[in-house]
Parts: sequence; C-alpha cells; structure tokens
Amino acid sequence: MTSQVFAQVIPNYDVSNTPVIHTHSGDLQGKNNGEVWIFKGIPYTAPPIGAFRWRPPQPLAAWKGIKEAHKYGADCAQMGFPRGADSISKTSSEDCLYLNIWMPAGTKTNSKLPVMVWIHGGAFMFGSGAQQDFSGEHFAKQGIILVTINYRLGRLGFFAFPAISKEHPEEPKGNYAYMDQIAALQWVQKNIGSFGGNPKNVTIFGESAGGVSVHSLLSIPKANGLFHKAISESGGGRNGVLTGRPIQLENADKYYPVSAETIGINFAKRYGIEGSDANALANLRALTVAQIVDGGQETAGQGGPITYPGPILDGKLVVETAQSAYEAGRIPNVTLMIGSNSAEVPAGFVNARSKDELFSLFGNMKSDAAAVYDPEGKEDFAKILCLVNTDKVWAEPARFTANAFTTKGKSAYLYLFSYVPASMQQMMHFGASHASEIGYVFNNLRGRNGAVMADKDLAVAKMMNTYWGNFAKTGNPNGNGLTEWPVYDNKKNSLIEFQLDGTAVGKPDFRNARLDLIQKAVNTGNLH
Repeated sequence: MTSQVFAQVIPNYDVSNTPVIHTHSGDLQGKNNGEVWIFKGIPYTAPPIGAFRWRPPQPLAAWKGIKEAHKYGADCAQMGFPRGADSISKTSSEDCLYLNIWMPAGTKTNSKLPVMVWIHGGAFMFGSGAQQDFSGEHFAKQGIILVTINYRLGRLGFFAFPAISKEHPEEPKGNYAYMDQIAALQWVQKNIGSFGGNPKNVTIFGESAGGVSVHSLLSIPKANGLFHKAISESGGGRNGVLTGRPIQLENADKYYPVSAETIGINFAKRYGIEGSDANALANLRALTVAQIVDGGQETAGQGGPITYPGPILDGKLVVETAQSAYEAGRIPNVTLMIGSNSAEVPAGFVNARSKDELFSLFGNMKSDAAAVYDPEGKEDFAKILCLVNTDKVWAEPARFTANAFTTKGKSAYLYLFSYVPASMQQMMHFGASHASEIGYVFNNLRGRNGAVMADKDLAVAKMMNTYWGNFAKTGNPNGNGLTEWPVYDNKKNSLIEFQLDGTAVGKPDFRNARLDLIQKAVNTGNLH
C-alpha cells in the first residue's frame, strides 16, 4: 500500500507517524503515544452473539481497508453497580471479544520481541482487559509487547445445559471463557509477528481468576504450545478454586455437589423455561443479555439452587483439574513464576466466629494450629482468620505448584508480596490484600483523588515491573541492580519477599510451618 491509499481510507493519515499493521483479518491503524504504539479494540474472533451464544469462538470475518484501533472494545457482559441492578454495566456487551496491544514505538516486523498476555481477574464474573491499571506502557518501554484480552464472563463464560451438550457433539462444551482465552492465544501465535513480537516467546500472566486461568491453561491439552512461560498471581493451585463442577455428574466431590447441567436447568426455571430440550435452549438463547447476567445473582434466593457454575470439567477441553495434573507429574514445558499476597482476604473461604472454632476446623490438629498461628495466645483473632484464609487458598497452593514444577525439572520462582504503602497501612493493617500487587507489577500506580505517589511506592513499582519484564524476556526474573531472586528449591523453600519496608529479600519462606500444617490438614480431609 502507498500513503495515497492510506489517505483514502483514513483522512489525514501520516504514514511516517502512525503505525498500520497487517493481520490475517485485515489492516489495523494504531495510535502513536510517543515512546509507545497502542492498538485497542482488536477483534480476535466473531462476536459470540445470537446463535453463537454458548458456542466456541467462531472465525472472524476479514475486513477491507484499514480498521482504526484507537478505542477499547466493550467489556464482556457483566453486572452493573450496585449489585443486583436490572441492567448490565454500561461499558459491557455480549459482543466483547477484543484484545489490546502496547508495543515499543518504531518496532519492526522482524524484531522478535518477547510477548506478555494478561488475563484479568474478577471472579470470572467481572473485569476487562481495558482497565486503566492494565496499561502496558511500562512493559513496552522495557522492549516487551503487552497484550490484554477480554473473555466471556459469568453464565456467558461458563454454562451447561442438556440440549447444549447434545448439539454440535464435535465441539467442547461449557468453558467458553477458556475457549476465548485459547482463541486469543491462537490469534497471538498467528499475528503477533506482524507487530514485531516473537510467537515463540510468549508469557501468560494473570491475577485471581486470571491466575486460576493460568493454572487451567497449563493443564488444558489444547493450550499446550501456545505460550512458553507463565505467571500466576494469587491464583491458587489446588482444587476448589481451579476447575469447577463436572458437566453432568452429581455429587462429584465436596466442592462440587451439583453438576453444571443441573445448574443450567435451575437457571432456566427462573425464567419459566421448563424442560431441557432444544426448544428450551432456544428460549434461553432468546433471553436478553441482561437476563442472562441477572444482576450477578448466583443463587435463586436465600438457600436456593446454585445458578452460576464457574469452570466446568467438560471432559473434552478441560479433562482434569490443575491439581490432578500436577500431582500426576503432567507438567508442560513451561517456566513458572507464582506467588501470593501476605493478607489476601479477611475471611470467606474459611469461616469461624472465634479462635477455638477456627482451630477446631483442623480436627485432630487443633493444638498444632494453635501453636503455629497463636503460640502465645495473644494474637488478634481477625488476623489469624485472615492468615488461615490466605494460607489455605493461595500461599500453600502456590508452594504446592512450585514443588510440582521443580520435581519435574522445570524452573519455578516463588514470591510473597507484603508491601503496603504508608498511605494504606491503616486500612490494610494485616498485610497486602488481594490484587494490591497489580499496580506495582504494571508500574501503573495512581494516588487517590490525584494524590502524588510516594517515592518508595514508585521505586517498588519500578522494581517489580522490571522483575516481571525480565522473566518474560528470559525466563529468569533477575537482572542488573536487582536483589537476587532465588530459583525455587524443594528443600530450601526459598522465595523473594517484597517486604513492608519496600525492599526485596530472597530467603527461606518463614511461613513453612504454617503451610506444612495447611498441607497436612487439606490432605487429611480437614479444613475444607
């Protein structure tokens, strides 16, 4: 193409200043932001609407001319706020399968830069790749191409129904969110070379539900080979928060007593849709997207039947949980970074009203729990409850995963994020809470009401962004000017801690006695 042709498609086009990239579906015009070129709202599959609701991602139709990639696409359909509102979020839509790219300005097609793909969190019910916190400018300034993606959420992302199971028997069922993530990674493999990226050096990373997704992608056979390094931030590693209910089997285990198909039937009944045949499915597909999202409600009233399934063991795409894969030694050829925050949540996964009730959940290890978490009997109950929740759901599973990778000869790097800015220490007095590391990882800190960030906060953000960037480049987070981050060793149990004072220290994990107790309790059927 010549600049004359560009001018016909996009008025005032300046070929020397604005990037245009050719993809398999057509040409894209990005935006020049000085040091960084940005492409927003790139469709990576056909809109999952109409007859494509609850179907795998469909091929994207090619376009002619140049498509502007200056604005984010819609977030995937999710509840509006306040919770329970009648309509979906104003920024969301069922037509939502878009991705965004940040790259160093002037990148050439043959640059072969490392690629990072961010999978956002949000309990698989909310969130988007377009959130301000996820801007990839600082990764791009490190010579990395950063991709953020949207994927279907809630009942649009995870849903099973008998008639769906029967139609298109050749297709996988239920896990449409994971299918979207895989489709986005396939798009990266096909197209990122045109942006100057190296399809043989792709790192996936995500937090919370995004971290859970990383575990799932590590154990889904169809995802094998689509990425080469993985980072799971507060993503667990064991069953219970990994891959959910079987598509048909009832009472599968203690975590998933109701099958995904039964959940789908229960949901249909809420709108007077009886039966489970093709006619019932047609009626489900005729529901508005707001009815499907249903204000984010997960149950049909207090104590009612569960109506949101979460990830599903469908037997075709998702054939096992990540934990079962790790325990069996089915570890992909991937280098891993994994970790958690020091005080993820105050409660919710393990619940109790007193120390005695909490320690009793450990069964015959009650006295051991008291000795580990409250050796002098003076610790604040709320803090202990927070630590037990954090250890069970995030910290011990992260160590378990690092052990599994190392046992099979794969390199793993374990972290603990304990940093809390001075401005937040009164609010986060037990430690760093869930998701609080994200702004530091992306080096995208924003003060409340426009307040200037403290120098220490900015230094921690630059440090963490550099560690993450180094890992994406080489599979090793270490580099000049950084504290040595020890590779994980099953015997030494070493990690790096981003400490409260803003320093990073590589050392043996001081939580080992706690995590050993959690591991033993989980393996013996206690504390579930």
